[in-house]
Amino acid sequence: MTTIYDIIEKVKTNLRANPIVNTVTFGDISQVDLNKTTMFPLSHFLLGNAQMTEHTIRLTLSFLFIDVVDYSKEFNSNDEGNRQDDTNLVDVYNTQLQIANELISEFRRGDLYREGFQIVGEPICEPFKDRFENELAGWSVDLTLDVSNNISVC
Repeated sequence: MTTIYDIIEKVKTNLRANPIVNTVTFGDISQVDLNKTTMFPLSHFLLGNAQMTEHTIRLTLSFLFIDVVDYSKEFNSNDEGNRQDDTNLVDVYNTQLQIANELISEFRRGDLYREGFQIVGEPICEPFKDRFENELAGWSVDLTLDVSNNISVC
């Protein structure tokens, strides 16, 4: 049987191999010091429900792909433009969605798929901004995975 330790380690290893990701964390997000700007871009995940079927264990993993939104120092409040135009928000959304897409692709047809993790359904990535107290934005996604349940009681 694939253990929870295996799943966590393989997901961490995959995310750490991504050149865009600076830090990978697991567990309760409130335990992560989100005020340390040196840790971003950050990929964070935690375990959700586990459903035992006859041949598989269906697990839910929740992911956050997060980066810092920087504001241009040249912003002039008298400008007619939008404050959002003077940030890297679109860059943050773009790069963090790329990380999510690459991870999902690994579960669909890459190394994680070959290691026995099969994605169930079509994941939906949801953008966020101002979800945390500092200037952070990114994407959240819940993935449901089937892993082999080969425990025998005979």
